[in-house]
Amino acid sequence: MVPVEWFDDLTVGMRFKSPEIQVTEADIKRFAAEFDPQPMHLDHEAAKATLFKGLAASGWHTAAIAMNLAIQVRPFGPHPLIGAGVDGLRWTVPVRPNDRLHLEGEVMSLTPSKSKPQGIALVKWTMFNQNGEEVYTFTPIAIVPRRG
Repeated sequence: MVPVEWFDDLTVGMRFKSPEIQVTEADIKRFAAEFDPQPMHLDHEAAKATLFKGLAASGWHTAAIAMNLAIQVRPFGPHPLIGAGVDGLRWTVPVRPNDRLHLEGEVMSLTPSKSKPQGIALVKWTMFNQNGEEVYTFTPIAIVPRRG
C-alpha cells in the first residue's frame, strides 16, 4: 500500500482495513452506564424483552469503537481525523458481548478546496463482526491537508 500523508496521496477506490478488537460484556455495560443507560445495554434479562432480544452495545458505543479503529488505520497519515459531518450513518446488526470487530474503508470521492490548502475526502467505513456481518456504516466528511 502507498503511504498516505496528504490529501494528494489519496485516490478514489483506495482501501483501508483496521486491526480487530473484541467487545466484552464489561465494555458494553461500562459505556452504557455512563452514556446510554438503557436496559438493553445494561441488563441481560431486561434486554431479552426488547427488540434486541439480548444484551447489545449502544449504537454510540459502536460508533466510538469505529472511530478508535479508524484512528488506528491512520488513513490520512500523521494528520488527525477532522470532519465537517457524517453521511450514511447506519447501525445494521447489534454488537453483542464477545463480538470481534474490524473496520474497512474505501475512498469514495476527493474534492480539493479552491481556496484553502486542504481537500474533502469521503471514505465509506463499514464495520464487520467475526461472522462477516456488517454492523455499522458511516461516511465522514473529512477535511484533509494538502501538500504545501
